[in-house]
Amino acid sequence: MEESVVASVVLPVALALIMVTLGLSLTTGDFRRVARMPRGVGVGLANLLVISPLLAFSIAELFALPPELAVGLVLLGASPGGTMANFLTHLARGDTALSVTMTAISSLAAVVTVPLFLGLGSERFGVTGAEDPGMLGVVVRVFVITIVPLAAGMALRRRWPPGGREDVYAAARRVAMATFVAVVAGAVAAEHDTVLEHVSDLAGAVLTLNLAAMTISFALAKLARLDDPQATAIAIELGVHNSTLAIAVGASIAAVFTIPAAVYSAFMFATGGLFAYAMARRNPVRPPEPAAASRPGPSP
Repeated sequence: MEESVVASVVLPVALALIMVTLGLSLTTGDFRRVARMPRGVGVGLANLLVISPLLAFSIAELFALPPELAVGLVLLGASPGGTMANFLTHLARGDTALSVTMTAISSLAAVVTVPLFLGLGSERFGVTGAEDPGMLGVVVRVFVITIVPLAAGMALRRRWPPGGREDVYAAARRVAMATFVAVVAGAVAAEHDTVLEHVSDLAGAVLTLNLAAMTISFALAKLARLDDPQATAIAIELGVHNSTLAIAVGASIAAVFTIPAAVYSAFMFATGGLFAYAMARRNPVRPPEPAAASRPGPSP
């Protein structure tokens, strides 16, 4: 009963709160950046929506993970970037506008990509339980706990008096971060025995996925002749996933699917933080981005 409440109520509510917070930081102008930086967004999204899930498939095979954990790893790999990636990109002197754009678009795309790769992973690794709710049910669930609160956050931002927007966003972000930590801790605690049982199997796999995703995405960005700040944003976006989404979707199907995302979360902040620190020493100081500078004022 308690696990059912966590899966059906606590996790979706927590994710919705985090997505509202992301919406509070966005304007329609953030989405219009696609037209202004098509190459950076294109390379970043190709990495996020294609390379990351394929890496998860490959690493699950490489480490011969049990079928349910393999599907959970694929679910994580298919999840969009998270708001923490935006913050780490800012600290790394990366292209924050590009990071926000990728997070926003990949969050919208998750309505398609998460159910798609969940289905492909279930078929590849022979896990039939993941399809019990039906793919339509997964699509609806992802839409309700991501797109609806994201849009609500953007709507609230437009209606909030300009002078108080930054304070509201700062407070909401603190609450969202605390919620994220609580969700990950709760997921680990709820499956404490299972996590301990499989942590030796998963530690190498999730760390390999994290490091490979950041390394490959950074290299591809440089091959595409993007500058270091843009490559930084793309690499962090690939390394710091919205693991809360993977946990929420996985828990609604079977608790075991949440374990890879929970273990991954323990690594991604350390590796992402170290990478951000290293790039902050390498990247030049960037002038304030026009969209970020305009945010205290009225939304477009």
